[in-house]
Amino acid sequence: MASSKGSPIKAILYAFFANLGVAIAKTIAAAFTGSSSMFAESLHSYADTGNQLLLLLGMHRAKRPPDKEHPLGYGKVTYFWSFMVAILLFSVGGLFSLYEGWHKLRQPEPLKYIWVALVVLGFSIVLEGLSMAGCLREQSRGSELLVVFGEDFAALLGLMLAFGFLVVASLTGDSRFDAYGSMCIGILLIIIAIFLSIRIKSLLIGRSADPELTAVIKDQIVDDKDIDEVFNIITMQMGSQVMLAAKIRMRDDLTVNEACKKINKLEERLKEKFPEIGWCFIEPDVFS
Repeated sequence: MASSKGSPIKAILYAFFANLGVAIAKTIAAAFTGSSSMFAESLHSYADTGNQLLLLLGMHRAKRPPDKEHPLGYGKVTYFWSFMVAILLFSVGGLFSLYEGWHKLRQPEPLKYIWVALVVLGFSIVLEGLSMAGCLREQSRGSELLVVFGEDFAALLGLMLAFGFLVVASLTGDSRFDAYGSMCIGILLIIIAIFLSIRIKSLLIGRSADPELTAVIKDQIVDDKDIDEVFNIITMQMGSQVMLAAKIRMRDDLTVNEACKKINKLEERLKEKFPEIGWCFIEPDVFS
């Protein structure tokens, strides 16, 4: 089975263009209607657009080659930038939306042209849905896609909340419901940011590659006719690349030189079949 690695760049570009288009539309709608929910949503989208640029910056820096102080490369730098995105989502998106909603709740203002906001929100829901679909098509264990998916999920829920509260505000004539919508969006963004932080923490500490990838790598090693037993296999996600370590027992009739040549060829085959394997360490042994 060949590798099916996702493309974080494609998913991030889907999200970038979707968020940029949505942010512009929301800003226009917020100016027309005076809606705090729309204003909060426009800030949310601009924050998400900036987040995509941070993720692209992180991916670019992660491509730096290994050096003496970083022998395994800079792949994990993407986790740092992903964590920064989660912090921005919490502060710029979540806390400011709460503030805007609280401000409008204390000083309510009449809403105008609510239908404009509802049309924009419907348009935004379609764009965010397409962005999430693109992210799901490119899914992998990379932190970049985790952040993009979290942002898209939060955006869709936020849009639905804004749509619902604006409908209620329109039907009741009470603009306070619009402020409630802004505050609910803020709480949602804070929850998503905390969730992303927890998930990215596990990647920063060290997490295995996708279970499916680990399983097919193990199958390739087990199927090697020169290997009698596989004691252990460890994988670790290092940004867009994976580190593989395995402990095996070779055939008893092989000499040391023959065993070394067999292991070198196995490592070459694994890297060729699974390009995401950046480092491969296979240790021969007779005990587990």
